[in-house]
Amino acid sequence: MLVVFSALVITGCKKTWEDVPLEQFTEEYVWDVNDSLGTKARGFLADMYRNLPAGYNRVSSDLLDAASDDAISSATGNTEIQKLATSSFTSLTNPEDVWNNAYNTIRKASLFLNNFDRVPLNTMLADGRPAKPAWRGEARFLRAFAYFELLKRYGGVPVMGDRVRQVNDDVSIARSSFEETVNYIVSECNKAADSLYIDPIEDSKLGYVTKGAALALKARTLLYAASPLFNGGNIEAGNTLTGYTNYNAERWKLAADAARELIDYGKFTLENDFKNIFIVPNSREVIFARVQGPNQDVEKNNGPIGYAAAVSVGRTSPTQELVDAFPMSNGLPINDPSSGYDAAFPYANRDPRLTFTIFYNGSQWMNRAVQTFEGGLDKPNTSVQQTRSGYYMRKFMGNFENENNLANVSHNFAFFRYGEVLLNYAEALNEYEGPVQEVYDAVAALRRRAGLNPYQLPGGLSKEEMRTIIRNERRVELAFEEHRFFDIRRWKIAEQVMNTPLHGMRIDVSSAGNRSYQRIQILTPRFKAPAMYLYPIHYDEVAKNPNMQQNPGW
Repeated sequence: MLVVFSALVITGCKKTWEDVPLEQFTEEYVWDVNDSLGTKARGFLADMYRNLPAGYNRVSSDLLDAASDDAISSATGNTEIQKLATSSFTSLTNPEDVWNNAYNTIRKASLFLNNFDRVPLNTMLADGRPAKPAWRGEARFLRAFAYFELLKRYGGVPVMGDRVRQVNDDVSIARSSFEETVNYIVSECNKAADSLYIDPIEDSKLGYVTKGAALALKARTLLYAASPLFNGGNIEAGNTLTGYTNYNAERWKLAADAARELIDYGKFTLENDFKNIFIVPNSREVIFARVQGPNQDVEKNNGPIGYAAAVSVGRTSPTQELVDAFPMSNGLPINDPSSGYDAAFPYANRDPRLTFTIFYNGSQWMNRAVQTFEGGLDKPNTSVQQTRSGYYMRKFMGNFENENNLANVSHNFAFFRYGEVLLNYAEALNEYEGPVQEVYDAVAALRRRAGLNPYQLPGGLSKEEMRTIIRNERRVELAFEEHRFFDIRRWKIAEQVMNTPLHGMRIDVSSAGNRSYQRIQILTPRFKAPAMYLYPIHYDEVAKNPNMQQNPGW
């Protein structure tokens, strides 16, 4: 099995392995007792990074957020992402099933950890420490990250430990409880953290796992574990696979403390320019990202369609609900009578993050204003794929507002960034202690960076009022970063949010040039509760393993 499995590694890392014919590939070759530079072991380890989630348009050309209330796919018909948005998938047809990919990573990591000691690696890290513990820490983190990707979708899953089972072994493994899975992820992060690369990592190793990544994964795991879906609100009473059976406020404290540990680590900060988070490779805000070569993929997949010099397909249509979530530049929500919002000029004086996140009618792009009015260049109402909501996604793209042509841009997909850590901390601490000063400070830091004036929140807020603000800040700050889809589930509000029609904006321009705005319905999502709060275990896994218990409702 190792030889067959490693053949995949050869295919994925040809430059590392091509000097050895496939038929000569052996364990002894990978874990070479004479390889003091660890070249072959490094190739094996590097291949695990290829299994990290791809980000951006990874679900059959759509963003995962297009299955939330923040966007829909611009493609018509029953797309794969629409199946997620309308609960029309099954245990055989889930378009976002990560089970096999995650366990592939888990197996690779365990093989590495079980065999790497044979390699006499003698290289050192930049800070003078031996590299060998850091490499082991990378494998341990990547395995824990794979378990977290399973946990947030399925609940408790089989935790395999370090053992690598072979063909003749009994593989009818039962699922571990939710608590056991959480504890394992946290334990692995704790074991790895101090051995990993110290932040900020040198540019030559950008994308490697660092101590900050381990702390961030631990904090996010504990935040999910404390959240309503899993913290005594599990979808089937008494089912330890789907969460804790009792509510315990101390879980919020664990999450707050873990986020605080990362804040106190002191290695990360907020970017001054919001756009630079996603296009500057060595941003001090990004904690861990999937590194990709410079390209134009995000722009071409999601940009407005009417630019001859930049052929884009406008795949993502943000919803009016997301646009409405962005406050005014004075920090007040648009439904506040004192905000200054004017329905005749709906995009004026808004939170600057709106402009950085969404193309609306009149946005600047490639030396002209975006035209999403009916019959405009970017909404011609022909057979070409175009926005269905009157909006396009702008986030993650390069600074091409005043350029005639696109150019390659760094599009590393950030799994963890400091802005999220501040929001995690604010949420967990507010749930545990209420809106204490540290909660105010964390939220204010993000609003200040956004350019809101004033950025401070009003004093005297209740826990419930602060919760509403924090959740909305997560929505606008982290839009399209694969958080909203899971946030509405862990908060256990998806059955309300995703059973409500989603809207866009129709803009008509009269012969005199006057514009009228009409809110239109663009999709009626559907969420079957309680089943859809967790994914089904794939039918094949349940059918072949009598000990594999299916999730409730499936």
